[in-house]
Amino acid sequence: MKIVNENEFEKEIENGVVLVDFFATWCGPCRMMSGILEDVNTQIEGKGKIIKIDVDQNENLARKFGIMSIPTLILFKNGQMVGKHVGVMQKADCLKLFDK
Repeated sequence: MKIVNENEFEKEIENGVVLVDFFATWCGPCRMMSGILEDVNTQIEGKGKIIKIDVDQNENLARKFGIMSIPTLILFKNGQMVGKHVGVMQKADCLKLFDK
């Protein structure tokens, strides 16, 4: 999974299905979510991709998408936001996002 900054963000989400994990390095639930997303990432090959945004390093993006709590997962399809989830998400639920 790639950690992306503000300059790369638009290019990363413009094509296909992209799950964006808004996180912080100091956040315990974010670390738990990261492990789940690592597992998901190995199973979604060809269906989409997962990228990560560090909210401490990319405050403008966090503000733009109304990130008030972390982890927050936002699903994009061809650059358009199609879903948002706040908090830790189970692996099975993450996988379902890529099957829709």
